[in-house]
Amino acid sequence: MDFGVAVFATAETVAPGPLARLVEERGFESLFFAEHTHIPAERRTPYPAGGDLPRKYAHTYDLFVALTAAASATTRLRVGSGICLVTQRDPIITAKAVASVDQLSGGRLDFGVGSGWNREEMANHGVNPRTRMRLMADQIAAMKRIWTEDEASHDGEFVKFERIWCWPKPAQRPHPPIIVGGNGPTVEDRVLAFGDAWMPNYLGPSDDVIGRGRKLLDRADRPIELMLMNAQPKPSTLARFAEAGFRRVLFFVPSAGRGPVERALDRIETAVAELHGE
Repeated sequence: MDFGVAVFATAETVAPGPLARLVEERGFESLFFAEHTHIPAERRTPYPAGGDLPRKYAHTYDLFVALTAAASATTRLRVGSGICLVTQRDPIITAKAVASVDQLSGGRLDFGVGSGWNREEMANHGVNPRTRMRLMADQIAAMKRIWTEDEASHDGEFVKFERIWCWPKPAQRPHPPIIVGGNGPTVEDRVLAFGDAWMPNYLGPSDDVIGRGRKLLDRADRPIELMLMNAQPKPSTLARFAEAGFRRVLFFVPSAGRGPVERALDRIETAVAELHGE
């Protein structure tokens, strides 16, 4: 099982480049960045974790700028979107951004995707919350055509274009891994439709992501990987996910300065060492 880090990178945190170097130097496998384009000041959609929405949600750097900075500062670290709100982005522009980061990083990008939870944020991008899952599937299909075809066309429900040339193509073939995030009741269907991995958020022992992961693998007719976002630095919890076949777990570090981030990394390293009996 690989161990990575996730963060809401903001102007008040360790910058993406220095954070990526720190994470790589400490031996972590990956660094994932969260995305929100903005947060509407008038919001009725409740924060999924309960309580007030943390300040960091409205302050994140642009996702692909952060990914580029992290990739440029490192040589081995995989960089990822955790997650990219693809429904709020133009698919042609997003396909080019994904391919560009993958090329510039030497094939080190993991493309985590999701449709989002903040309905007012979606509305500001012209997205209908009721059709966002179909929109995401159509966008992913269109991007796959752009990544894999020299002259791509797509005629979907929401995305349509005829005979376009769009380079660069990704360094990874046929494209970077598509990691589907989310815990919703139909997320497994999206993983099976267009994903290479499922990456739910760990919400606590009462959330049976291990059982759901096993059922997902039973349904799959091709290799699917299991990953975990928001892992907790507890050896017993990590052991459960390792035994269940989860290939990667990601730990959130605080959106803060270097000191709090390093202390969080210390706690994670201690838990991993205890897991390995060190």
